Amino acid sequence: MARPRVYVTRIIPQAGLDMVSELCEAEVWQGETPPPREVLLDKVKGVQGLLSLLTDPIDATVMDTAGPQLRVIANYAVGYDNVDVAAATERGILVTNTPGVLTETTADFAFALLLAAARRVVEGMDYIRAGKWRSWGPVLLLGHDVQRATLGIIGLGRIGSGMAKRAQGFDMRVLTYDPHFSEERGKALGARCVDLDTLLAESDFVTVHVPLTPETHHMLGAEQFRKMKPSAILINTARGPVVDPDALYDALEHGDIAYAALDVTEPEPLPADHKLLALSNVIICPHMASASVATRTKMATMATENLIAVLKGEIPPNLVNPEALNRRTARKGRL
Repeated sequence: MARPRVYVTRIIPQAGLDMVSELCEAEVWQGETPPPREVLLDKVKGVQGLLSLLTDPIDATVMDTAGPQLRVIANYAVGYDNVDVAAATERGILVTNTPGVLTETTADFAFALLLAAARRVVEGMDYIRAGKWRSWGPVLLLGHDVQRATLGIIGLGRIGSGMAKRAQGFDMRVLTYDPHFSEERGKALGARCVDLDTLLAESDFVTVHVPLTPETHHMLGAEQFRKMKPSAILINTARGPVVDPDALYDALEHGDIAYAALDVTEPEPLPADHKLLALSNVIICPHMASASVATRTKMATMATENLIAVLKGEIPPNLVNPEALNRRTARKGRL
């Protein structure tokens, strides 16, 4: 019996690749960057499964080019804004993700960015590398205290909740804004639920943990930065387009806010000559918040388990679009 054909759009940790290879006839893109559009369209022809990354736009054209035998798009990510879920559902294609696995690792990294920005850690390294360190100085690279400061959390999902828990260890006052969660949830985390304007006005640190949707696109722009404290620090580990990059540059350049620490950007990757990189009061990392050995390996096994479950005719553990089940059953008599 022929093994199902699968295309994997990037090298993932070996544990996941081994699982795919054991069951499937798998081809893996070997490049460090995503496969070019024309390559992706060529390689998906005839596959039954696609293991994609958040950097791969999987739209209706990709699905139709693959053919009606495509049964599953297993996204190696918690978010799936790179996949046209509606188009997949219409075609009876199951879409899966890897929820929950990176919550603590990402919250760790977000808090690390908060601390690094508050205490100007990266600037300190740059100062030494530039040969400027001559002596200890009373006013050298003064930063901001974290303990007992006010942390504003935009988005009180898993990662936002993880930030609230970490803030307790620093005796921080925590404000949250998330219209999808109740005030009781905030209280359980030692946080006070407020409107967005209040959060922006009162917070020393603002950390963003919302998905990218039409409603959250550029939800932080010039108007919002003007409402923040001049000493405030912004942390974003969610999605780059949640923050307007031009407005952020102006806010940092003109002193509307003091600092920004970003793990995600718009565009992504950020060009080396981007104007944000010319500023000293910004830390930018290459989308690495989930980059621990344990977490990335678990993401690989979860994505692969989702993929294999569908190819075996089972319901996958982390199904994004259960509505597609009926469409596929009607069309194929199976998942």
